[in-house]
Amino acid sequence: MFALLKILREIIAHWWSEFTLQTRLMAAATLVVSLFMSGLTFWAVNTIQQDARINDTRFGRDLALLLASNVAPLIAEDNLTEVANFSNRFYSSTSSVSYMLYADEDGSIFFGIPFSQPEVHNALSIQRRIELPEDYAKNAELPMVRQHITPDGEVTDVFVPLTHENHYLGVLAIGINPNPTVVASSNLTRDVTIAVFISIWVMVILGAVFNALVITKPIQELLRGVKNIAAGNFKQRIDLPLGGELGELIFSFNEMAERLESYEEQNIEELTSEKAKLETLVSTIADGAVLLDTNLKIILVNPTARRIFGWESSNITGETVLDHLPRSVSMELTRPLHRIAREIPQDSERDSKEGEEFRITLDKPTPRSVRILLTRVLDQYRENIKGIAMTVQDITREVELNEAKSQFISNVSHELRTPLFNIKSFIETLHEYDEDLTQQQRQEFLETTIRETDRLTRLVNDVLDLSKLEACRIHHLEPVDIAQPIEQTLRTYQLNARDKGIELIQEIEANVPSVLGNYDLLLQVLANLVGNSMKFTESGGKVVIRAYLLEASIAHNEQDNHKESRKVRLEISDTGIGIEQEDQEAIFDRFFRVENQVHTLEGTGLGLSIVRNIIEKHHSKVNLVSEVGVGTTFWFDLETCEEKLRSHLSSGEIDVGIDNESSTISLI
Repeated sequence: MFALLKILREIIAHWWSEFTLQTRLMAAATLVVSLFMSGLTFWAVNTIQQDARINDTRFGRDLALLLASNVAPLIAEDNLTEVANFSNRFYSSTSSVSYMLYADEDGSIFFGIPFSQPEVHNALSIQRRIELPEDYAKNAELPMVRQHITPDGEVTDVFVPLTHENHYLGVLAIGINPNPTVVASSNLTRDVTIAVFISIWVMVILGAVFNALVITKPIQELLRGVKNIAAGNFKQRIDLPLGGELGELIFSFNEMAERLESYEEQNIEELTSEKAKLETLVSTIADGAVLLDTNLKIILVNPTARRIFGWESSNITGETVLDHLPRSVSMELTRPLHRIAREIPQDSERDSKEGEEFRITLDKPTPRSVRILLTRVLDQYRENIKGIAMTVQDITREVELNEAKSQFISNVSHELRTPLFNIKSFIETLHEYDEDLTQQQRQEFLETTIRETDRLTRLVNDVLDLSKLEACRIHHLEPVDIAQPIEQTLRTYQLNARDKGIELIQEIEANVPSVLGNYDLLLQVLANLVGNSMKFTESGGKVVIRAYLLEASIAHNEQDNHKESRKVRLEISDTGIGIEQEDQEAIFDRFFRVENQVHTLEGTGLGLSIVRNIIEKHHSKVNLVSEVGVGTTFWFDLETCEEKLRSHLSSGEIDVGIDNESSTISLI
């Protein structure tokens, strides 16, 4: 039972929720009016019935008193036959009397109409009595009135005492039928009221059904269709067979949806193409790009930004950017990002400044320096902020170059200051104390000044050579017989080696092919390497220059399945003091000198840096093997002239054509 009531309540609640507010108000108003009218009608019917009951009571009491006064003497004389005759005439003359009963002092009925005593004392011996209050005889003057319900209506019962000469004889009970006119009127009023009530609610229900089928349903379909159109579903259609204004509205809606769908089909390809272009542009730019909404959620991020911040393996779209940035970046950008997203730019800011720039050093995923530019993304009216564009530039190389530049200037200044100070000091001494100095002292001062001048000249020349090598991108390479620069280098240092007691040795393999290179640059490389070897080799040591053809190595190429690569290796070995392992990494840096650590010999610290640049211009790399107390070997490989020429011709790297007379080519 409870489950059935619960289900019924849920059905009614669901049904009620389907109605609009206007329908609910109309239903409530109808219910109130109908209840008020019904209550008013039933009040009127009840009033009529009460008045009729009072009239029936008065009529019955008067009639009972009249009848009692006439039959009391007859009953006192025990003339029951006359009592019966009189009662029959009285009962037959009016339809208002329902029954008449006569009872003795004990309440036993001895005569009644429409039944008589013989009918009472039948075979069943049914004894009928009238139950009256115990003190009824004491109030015999006052008739007692009550009502009871019968199938024919409400009957008024009047009990009148029968007395004769102050002697109580019994009681007369008479039943008065209701007034038929009043009963018919009451029933008619009641029936009409019920009919009106039912009619009103039938009309309300029919109106609600009509509203749901004819008005509410089309409006709900239109509302659902508008929501689908707003969501981008332009295929939405409404198919309801309606006419009039609703039919025209549905027709207009379907026509609008068709036009929107056609417009979408016409522009979707163009929009897709533009989106693809934009995504391609963003993904291919060298700088990192991150697009945020006003809640600092990531909308778009390109591969460069993913690489810089280490987001390659994470799907961070839709996440808060501050939760995924490195700690150093997050600490620096938290307040600016919130401020930019929250504040509305003023006119002056919109015209002049729409972003902020930050330089931050990252520790992970790899150490690097970045420049981050935060820019507001404004709407078409440039009044409201729609998002934030974060541009990330990797300026690690720029920072390193600036540091290297500053270090280079500092080192050059330091290296130039020492010889200039020495030259100035000795010249001032000669100028001020010339007469007080001996000839030998003057000679020593002049020799020192010359050495410092030569040192200054070498330093300036090395700086110029290094700058020229780093600035120039095109170098002319030609076939070079490697034996020639080796022999010239040995002749240059032969006398110096003899004075120091160092043995210079050349080991050139027979039939070594010519290499493609620049003769002057290769001569400078050999001179620097041999000079360094002699500088750090004690008397009795050796400096060896070797040149030999490497064994052919097989290289795979798309055009040639197998191709032999031929190279000539040059080695400069010495038996000097060697280089510590920790110094071998920095030995080719500018102004780095081992003598800075041992303080035994002097130099510019640019020789090996020049060697590295020259060898790189020859598309090779200089290497070293060293052991402290044993010696050092520098070596590099040069491609043979034929092999180099063949490879560059096939790859298209030759910038200038081949000169048949000099066999010179220019390479970028």
